[in-house]
Amino acid sequence: METTISGLDFIGEVTSTDRDILTPEACAFLAGLAEQFAARRDALLEARVVWQAKIDAGALPDFRIDSKSVRDGDWCVGALPADLIDRRVEITGPVTRKMIINALNADVKVFMADFEDALSPTWRNVIEGQTNMRDAVGREISFEDPNSGKQYTLDDNPAVLIARVRGLHLDEKNVLKDGKPIPGCLMDFALYLFHNHARLSENSTGPYFYVPKLEHYEEARWWNEVFVAAQEKLGIAVGTIKATCLIETLPAVFEMDEILFELKDHAAALNCGRWDYIFSYIKTLKNHPDRMLPDRQAVGMDKPFLDAYSRLLIKTCHRRGALAMGGMSAFLPAKTPGEDAANKEKVRADKQREANNGHDGSWIAHPALSDVVNTVYSDAFKPGKTNQLDVIREGDAPVTAADLVETPQGPFTDAGLRSNIRIALQYIEAWLGGLGAVAIYGLMEDAATAEISRASIWQWIKNGAKLDNGETMTADYYRTVKAQEMDVVKAELGEARWREGRFSDAADLLDKLCLSDGFDTFLTLEAYDRL
Repeated sequence: METTISGLDFIGEVTSTDRDILTPEACAFLAGLAEQFAARRDALLEARVVWQAKIDAGALPDFRIDSKSVRDGDWCVGALPADLIDRRVEITGPVTRKMIINALNADVKVFMADFEDALSPTWRNVIEGQTNMRDAVGREISFEDPNSGKQYTLDDNPAVLIARVRGLHLDEKNVLKDGKPIPGCLMDFALYLFHNHARLSENSTGPYFYVPKLEHYEEARWWNEVFVAAQEKLGIAVGTIKATCLIETLPAVFEMDEILFELKDHAAALNCGRWDYIFSYIKTLKNHPDRMLPDRQAVGMDKPFLDAYSRLLIKTCHRRGALAMGGMSAFLPAKTPGEDAANKEKVRADKQREANNGHDGSWIAHPALSDVVNTVYSDAFKPGKTNQLDVIREGDAPVTAADLVETPQGPFTDAGLRSNIRIALQYIEAWLGGLGAVAIYGLMEDAATAEISRASIWQWIKNGAKLDNGETMTADYYRTVKAQEMDVVKAELGEARWREGRFSDAADLLDKLCLSDGFDTFLTLEAYDRL
């Protein structure tokens, strides 16, 4: 049954609890932003298509001529608020109630509460996520585990809260304005800001956001105008909102100065969203057979194109007075002490590379890793410092466009193919079942891993990759291996779990993503229609 509030039509069920979030005033605020900015969002998505067509026709990404004056200019972003100066460890996860409490209580500086890649955007997940965030900001959040009866409450000094909104490409199909779904990012942003800005100020913090999957600086300009309009409507000082932008698309790495410049006083940091970045490399250069990536397990931050990306992000951010955040470590506690120690050593080495490059902090997926990452960054910071803004890498040779698209070397293995199939299948099935953050083979996976996995399979089929077992990658070989790996997953999970799940739907979607002549830009777009 459809519900209308302040000009917005809600297709999903609106409960009495939901109405505490979907108040007439909050809905009017959201409707006003949608009226002002939704059509321009659509135009930005069309501009992506036009740009991509040039790359598909043979061009390679490059630094833009029309914004050279911005890259060459002497300017800085606005001053950082006190609670965003030290971000040496950030934990991430979905906006579920237990997750929010555990993350805010962890020994970290920041919790990035995710409405995007770690959340399957069912209507209940999205709207209850807003309730959970409001309760967290109000220091009123609690949770009782229905299985164990264990009580979870918030500690006295929680981590700083940052909300990650959905990407520009995602709509919220359960909320219509004038018969059309509104942008999901506007819903996430508007409801969180409206309900929490005053209490955040009382808590001596502010409305902070992670902005994902930007591709061009015009998109950052759009966000800046959204921020300005929203603050003016609510009577908040312009510049109160602070945004950290994920540089997780290949086009965006060529426009980092411009993105910071467009966000002006709202910019706080850029982040190396490296898993989505690898996916974007494949997606952007899909028509370039000489840019085929090897096994994703072999594409680490030591590869020249990723090391150049990290170093350029640090140099750009620190020159402009913004923090440079490192990537995610997705390890979970292992079953044995030996395995756990080995995993933590992998994390330490990865974070040491980032800290040595000059990053100001990194992400973890589980509180058990906080000690390792805290130690790495605390040891890297100069005495008395809480970041590495003074590391400006002025002695570096210029990072060129060729550096950023250099093809990494590595194997193309049958084992890598099989791993990609198993992981993508399990993640897509979980996502269709309402879970966006999924523990798979000892790692906490979100949509980025599934995106890389299916994109790699598609690219290998398109280019006839030669595998280490002598096979040539074809659609038929994929089908053969997929059938075998589905049996493996079924045996691992058990008959009951397999029968109760949506593995047939997941396999059907994986086939579409891997076997289509064209490349589906985001698996979540197709999957969202099946939720």
